[in-house]
Amino acid sequence: MNRNDIPPPAFRPLPRDLLMALALLTRLPLPQLRFDSDAPRPAAFAAWAYPLVGMVVAGLSGLSAGMAVGLGLPVSVAAVFVVLAGILCTGAMHEDGLADCADGFWGGWTGERRLAIMKDSQIGTYGVIALTMSLGLRWLAVSALLTSGVLLTALLAAAVVSRASMVGVMYALPHARNSGLSRQTGKPPRAAVMIAGAIAFTALLFVIPAPAFLSILMTAAALFGCATLAKAKIGGQTGDVLGATQQITEIGILLACLTTLS
Repeated sequence: MNRNDIPPPAFRPLPRDLLMALALLTRLPLPQLRFDSDAPRPAAFAAWAYPLVGMVVAGLSGLSAGMAVGLGLPVSVAAVFVVLAGILCTGAMHEDGLADCADGFWGGWTGERRLAIMKDSQIGTYGVIALTMSLGLRWLAVSALLTSGVLLTALLAAAVVSRASMVGVMYALPHARNSGLSRQTGKPPRAAVMIAGAIAFTALLFVIPAPAFLSILMTAAALFGCATLAKAKIGGQTGDVLGATQQITEIGILLACLTTLS
């Protein structure tokens, strides 16, 4: 019997999973953790904690907003620092995924060609447009929400729900390639998906400063749309697809929050 024949241990959430999730989804200085496909506890077991990573990122982004406003900077400038804080926390990995998906999905005619384009480190026209739209929409939303005084709860809900959406796509779609970070992480167990979903649902009901029905609708549309498009274009999911899912869901939640300001 080799290691591949040994079934993984039964799932149960562990405090250590949060460190694993932070190590996977951020560039924060953390103790090194073992992360490989032969680890006794699969990395995908930590997926339930992805929404908790969102809380950390939102908290740091909110802190940057408070510091910028405290220094007397205009709201439009403070909003830049809020968006930048989130990017620095994650190393722009989700933005990179969005750009790669935009280039690959609309730059290739076959699944293999699309995957090859997504793996290429160069960015194309579609990727530039996607990044410009993402950054612009988030900056505009943050500016308006900061003025209204509900930025922190909006950031928290968007960060939590968007990372839970990643877990949903991880579970729903097969891996599109036999290598890469998503393949190495694996498929999360159903219980981990349910915990992540419960955390996100709590945020949608009790945290987000927007109508619950609209927030749930926007989340479902982003999740279903990203999953359906990825399945049609490349036959499954990759790390880039997960990053794009996070970005699109986050924007959807922030836009839902904006509806309460009119």
